[in-house]
Amino acid sequence: MNQWFERHVQTLVGSLGRLWQQPFATMLTIVVIGIALALPACLHVLVQNVRVASGGWNSALDISVYMKPNASLDQAKRAAERIRQRRDVDEVTLIEADAALAEFRRNSGFGAALDALEDNPLPHALVVRPDAEYREAGRVQELSNELKKVDGVDIVQLDTEWVSRFNAILDVIRRGVFLAAVLFALGILVIIGNTIRLDIENRRGEIEVTKLVGGSDAFVRRPFLYNGVWYGLAGGLIAGLIVAIVVAVLSAPVQRIAGLYGSQFELQGVGIVGWIALLLGGALLGWLGSFIVATRELREIEPK
Repeated sequence: MNQWFERHVQTLVGSLGRLWQQPFATMLTIVVIGIALALPACLHVLVQNVRVASGGWNSALDISVYMKPNASLDQAKRAAERIRQRRDVDEVTLIEADAALAEFRRNSGFGAALDALEDNPLPHALVVRPDAEYREAGRVQELSNELKKVDGVDIVQLDTEWVSRFNAILDVIRRGVFLAAVLFALGILVIIGNTIRLDIENRRGEIEVTKLVGGSDAFVRRPFLYNGVWYGLAGGLIAGLIVAIVVAVLSAPVQRIAGLYGSQFELQGVGIVGWIALLLGGALLGWLGSFIVATRELREIEPK
């Protein structure tokens, strides 16, 4: 076991040394792999940040319940207590008519016009937030229909269509990112496979001699597999750096835009999990591309 481990370590270091002997060609291959990995990673980061930015839109799922104009405050409180006892309701907020009128006066700029009113035209209102387990469109609609039956309720308003549309668009984009990642992964396999094929052709004489003295295909293939792993790891590192640079460049403008809308949102990068995924994904693609090409090419090389 020790000999097997030492042999693999020697091959690993030796393959890195061979790549180091051709720095320009190696760097070109690594940069191409890094760009191919960075493009879907950037799209994934974009989708994740949009989801985080829209995470505070749970209030858009709130149901506005307006009491009848002649409903008393006590009647509104009883309705709120009745609704609060439902298991599909997480929170109920009572907005008294006087408080609503004061807020409207403060924010609308129609204070003088409102002073001319003899009575408060606004009814008492309830803001009902569905429980997290009951926020599907069908269940929210069912809850809205039930709220209409509560004594004293006049209007139940629910407008979540735009949220559903937005989430549907994000789902389409997420599927597009997945397809793009698959296509770029195939491209990486082709890039690494072609690079390994050229390397095998350049070392054809060495391979024939190795096979002549009894070297197996697995033994001959081993350094090429490590070459692919090194290509993939370095490409994953380049991809992570590209994503980090993109996030750093866009962070300040995005934060300024968010500030204009009163949000504290900050652009997020790939994170530790993302870095690990890029490195391991690159290494796996490098190994797989090398394995496929090396296995095929080495079968056709036999000592004469």
